[in-house]
Amino acid sequence: MQGIEWPKALGPVSTAIMIHLFNGFQNPFGGSERETLELYRLLSADSQVRLWATSSRVSEDLMQEFPIRRVSPATRNVPAGGTYVFLGAHWRNKMWPYLIPRPRRLIYVFNTFHPKIIALTTHRPRLLGWPGAELVLISDFQKRMLRVEGVVHPSPIDIERFSPRQARPNGPFTVGRLSRDMADKHHADDVALYKALLADGDAVRIQGGMPLKDRLAPHSQLELLPQGEFAAEQFLPTLDVFYYRTGSHVETFGRVVFEAMACGLPVVCHSHGGYADHIRHGENGFLFETTQQGARILAELKADPALRLAVGQKARRTVEQLFSPRAVQQRLDFYRR
Repeated sequence: MQGIEWPKALGPVSTAIMIHLFNGFQNPFGGSERETLELYRLLSADSQVRLWATSSRVSEDLMQEFPIRRVSPATRNVPAGGTYVFLGAHWRNKMWPYLIPRPRRLIYVFNTFHPKIIALTTHRPRLLGWPGAELVLISDFQKRMLRVEGVVHPSPIDIERFSPRQARPNGPFTVGRLSRDMADKHHADDVALYKALLADGDAVRIQGGMPLKDRLAPHSQLELLPQGEFAAEQFLPTLDVFYYRTGSHVETFGRVVFEAMACGLPVVCHSHGGYADHIRHGENGFLFETTQQGARILAELKADPALRLAVGQKARRTVEQLFSPRAVQQRLDFYRR
């Protein structure tokens, strides 16, 4: 995966309980995959950690790049007890959990809004004999929506990969966004907004924009790029403003918004998502409800470069506080205890 560097251990690796991280590892650009790999990078500095693929459709690219193992009781390639952490993956309704050693702790990092999956995971069969699941949520927004108890850990992001951008050379005011190539990541009303920006002489740059190819006519200042064309830290600094709204998909956290903030970009986001709890409208970013509101904010930012700079600087400070060394260490200690 582009952009992830694996540092040498910070000290002697602990002989404490092994931590096993489970994920489907199907999409190299998926949020839960990136979250799992970043948690692995952080924990591996002074803990014994292993990666396990729970899906038969695991990405071969990820298998080649990272030390991911397939769970296989038949070949005795299984975790041998310790702490089992499932991130966006589910152990219920599978046979292999009955065939592997019992974990000392069972942690479930829940990054969606599906209460049925919580029920499947937290209510374990008696025959399994596993401990009760400890629930980790990735935003207060998600916790409010689901009305469940659990600790809240923001999805881990290595913000040092993202440097506040330097002054861009003269060129058109550029609005853009980054996501996977999924139709439900795009809001239907944004097509008209992009057309209006282009008609006004602005540039629109969208990575993960393949679902829009048939809805936006070719234009000299429109770029629709496939997911993964550039690493986030390469793509985001080419923008003046990061604009984000989704369709039927609701972001439980929205890590790409925080990556944009880490680049010192002013973010203009729909108000419904996990990221909204961390955006103070007009101070470190902007929130909108309607397309008209979003368009007005973009016009204001276009006309005022000083405002873009000031808001972007406060956005960067926000993520520095959210992912400070002390805050990250406290979250890691939860898994190590």
